[in-house]
Amino acid sequence: MVRINLLPWRELKRRRRRREFAAIAATGLTATLTLGLVLHLNLEGLISGQQDRNRFLRNEIGQLDGQIREIRGLEKTKERLLGRMYVIHRLQMSRPEMVHLFDELTTGTPEGIHLTRISQSGRSIVLEGRARSDAQVSAFVRNIEASQWIGKPALLLIEHRDKTGTGLSRFRLRFEQLAEAGREAEET
Repeated sequence: MVRINLLPWRELKRRRRRREFAAIAATGLTATLTLGLVLHLNLEGLISGQQDRNRFLRNEIGQLDGQIREIRGLEKTKERLLGRMYVIHRLQMSRPEMVHLFDELTTGTPEGIHLTRISQSGRSIVLEGRARSDAQVSAFVRNIEASQWIGKPALLLIEHRDKTGTGLSRFRLRFEQLAEAGREAEET
């Protein structure tokens, strides 16, 4: 019988398998590392792109915040200017009121009444003066009620002659300016 030694053949086959396994493992490892490197570079690119977009958005938001601050400043300036315009408009509208007030006081004050003090708070006016008699004060009140520019009189105080020592009665009278009624009468 022939004796065949199969050990070297098996050993060669084992070596070839090991080399093939090592080549497959190296190829797999190389492919895995290459794929990992490509994925890493891709993710780094995506992160860098997102960071660039975030920086751009932050810059744009900063510019918009500056514009918003500027707009708010302009709105405050606008409100102040509108307030001033309103005050100027009110002054323009009330300018003839003083003329009419003093005109009504001069034409409506009866003989024998002397005005000593005038003070105004808003549309309310307080007059102080002296009169020879209470009838003259009553006539003055009626003249105020009949006026189209002033009205709503209220007598606050009357001190008679014997208390003042001058022979005249002292009085204090409050009334309102009626600008709207006077303006309507002036327009018609």
